[in-house]
Amino acid sequence: MNEMNLESFKEKVLDFIENVKRYTVILFCLFFAVIYGFIVYRVQVLNSSEPSLTDVATKSQTASVPHIDPKVLSQLQQLQDNSVSVKTLFSDLRSNPFQE
Repeated sequence: MNEMNLESFKEKVLDFIENVKRYTVILFCLFFAVIYGFIVYRVQVLNSSEPSLTDVATKSQTASVPHIDPKVLSQLQQLQDNSVSVKTLFSDLRSNPFQE
């Protein structure tokens, strides 16, 4: 009786494999469509995620404020005042910074 069940099981498995072979291209395309859809979904989720407020606060606290040495600042201002061409360059760039 066990041999009979085993033989019938083998026949059913072979029939199932034959039926699946007919649809291998469709199953293959379906598999890749599911994988592609999952990747697109994950990219969309990760792209739309916002950082938490604690992360933003931590990063903004660790960011250093640029420091300009007062000696260098005064020297730049003196150079600007001394040269007429530099003075006009500074004033032109301040009025229209995108002009060449």
